[in-house]
Amino acid sequence: MEFLYDFGLFLLKSITIVAAILIVVGGIISSSQRGKVTKSKGQAQGAIKLTNLSERYKDMVQDMQQDLLTQFETKALNKAEKKAEKEKNKQDKINAKALKKSLSKDQLDAETLAEKAEDGHKRLFVIDFNGDMKASAVNSLREEISAIIAIAGKQDEVLLRLESPGGMVHGYGLAASQLQRLRIKDINLTIAVDMVAASGGYMMACVANKIVAAPFAIIGSIGVIAQIPNFNRLLKKMDVDYEQHTAGEYKRTLTIFGENTDKDREKFREELEDTHQLFKSFITSNRPELDIEKVATGEHWYGTQAIEKGLIDEISTSDDLILQAVKDTEVFEVNFEIPKSIGEKFGLGVESTVNRLVMSWWQSSAQSPKL
Repeated sequence: MEFLYDFGLFLLKSITIVAAILIVVGGIISSSQRGKVTKSKGQAQGAIKLTNLSERYKDMVQDMQQDLLTQFETKALNKAEKKAEKEKNKQDKINAKALKKSLSKDQLDAETLAEKAEDGHKRLFVIDFNGDMKASAVNSLREEISAIIAIAGKQDEVLLRLESPGGMVHGYGLAASQLQRLRIKDINLTIAVDMVAASGGYMMACVANKIVAAPFAIIGSIGVIAQIPNFNRLLKKMDVDYEQHTAGEYKRTLTIFGENTDKDREKFREELEDTHQLFKSFITSNRPELDIEKVATGEHWYGTQAIEKGLIDEISTSDDLILQAVKDTEVFEVNFEIPKSIGEKFGLGVESTVNRLVMSWWQSSAQSPKL
């Protein structure tokens, strides 16, 4: 038993040392690269990558069909597909010529083409948001949404595949505001949660016209939490003085190194409650039918429970939504990519590793059932 205890202690120390080294090295590399980011017209250089998921799924089905069919059936199928493709290309050329003829050169802008697209095929734009504590993906999200707004017609829709356990209030507040841009433009937004949309993640999800979640996806956690250690007693034992000077009664409430008072704690809790009220008001404005007082307790629920409480609208997965859509809709995956140097990739890799370690520790220590 003593051996296990010593081994566990040694393992914990090793992980701590490795994490510390990774943080320091990653910080140095990230700092050295931060000033080298090139900009173009005030924006970080990058590009929107568009992937035709309809074609990808079509190719997948064709490959499977060819494996299952006989040689004669495969030839007949290929012949029929080539004929259909030829007819489609012919019709596309006719439509393009008609559009070009009906418009002068100065009319061929993005807005006019978007309006004309309303008479064409319906499109579904798929974007992803994988949230961390800082909601770092919001930088790519804003570019993807801007691109979609620029070309989407009123018949087009957006599917956001959302995965996030929540994080900083201001980061997720901005991410939710980016999604509201789609609602303001009357572009239908569906959010699919395959694993988790909790706290700040649910703040984003509630903006959607429809929320879809997998049966065991974690939904909710409508609450606010803040926790900090305090080393004041330790400093006193070591005869270390700590001074903090502020201008403004509440410039700082709770502190890590100073001595906290009941008044500090009361003000800190008051600020948390104010944030919680803003959180609840935001959700109510987007989902007015939801009984917010029953669900804003900080609890989370699985998908099958969340639909009963009105937190989501449908039980399904993002894969099923896309498979259904490709039958009669052109589906495109939209992704904003920023080229990164080797140093930045390493720095981000270190940061991602540390984030995973912290999240793994948090999830293992959280008081929730495990499978």
